[in-house]
Amino acid sequence: MSYFDAIFFGLYPYVAGTVFLLGSWLRYDHAQYTWRAGSSQMLNKTHMRKASNLFHVGILVIFFGHLVGLLTPHWVYEPFMSAGTKQVLAIMVGGIAGIACWYGALLLFLRRMNDPRVRATGSTMDLVIIGILLVQVTLGLLTIIPTLGHLDGSNMLKLAEWAQAIVFFKGGAAAHLADVGIIFKLHIVLGLTIFLLFPFTRLVHIWSVPLQYVNRRYQIVRARG
Repeated sequence: MSYFDAIFFGLYPYVAGTVFLLGSWLRYDHAQYTWRAGSSQMLNKTHMRKASNLFHVGILVIFFGHLVGLLTPHWVYEPFMSAGTKQVLAIMVGGIAGIACWYGALLLFLRRMNDPRVRATGSTMDLVIIGILLVQVTLGLLTIIPTLGHLDGSNMLKLAEWAQAIVFFKGGAAAHLADVGIIFKLHIVLGLTIFLLFPFTRLVHIWSVPLQYVNRRYQIVRARG
């Protein structure tokens, strides 16, 4: 295991996780009126419904697929399917969801880049985060290529063992990724970086339902004339 592995896959997950949770709580506590999706649909509806639906449905399937796939112990599904079968299923479902999410994210990114009204009402971070998400989904789709070369599920088991070691505070988590391909490592590092940036972006609106932000007092945006 290299020094790089120890830092980025042993320490960095906890740094990103701490900033993700603590930063979200502090923003909700001190800046509630910045806690919003910041929709720009009213400015330009061209391709907005298609782009938004593809992006949101795709990313939700990807997120929960990763959550269940990585954090479910092997012994839970072993009586029903092999690791290889689970890997093929993940490639199929993840591939379809990934393509949908990628196309939706690309449309949203181009819309923010090319529409002066949308760009003027947004922030630099809006463009940065959608760009990062687009790169992240691209990396995720690229991991399918080396995965097709070994469908025994061995790589998937290593990734799951690493994720479970991190979440359940087991020692030596980074060692599970020592011989995993660079494309997987880049995908993981960028994914952790998204969690790190999460509290400083519009992505915080994902927390909206459990935090019940809709019950807050109305914001006065202008005085009546």
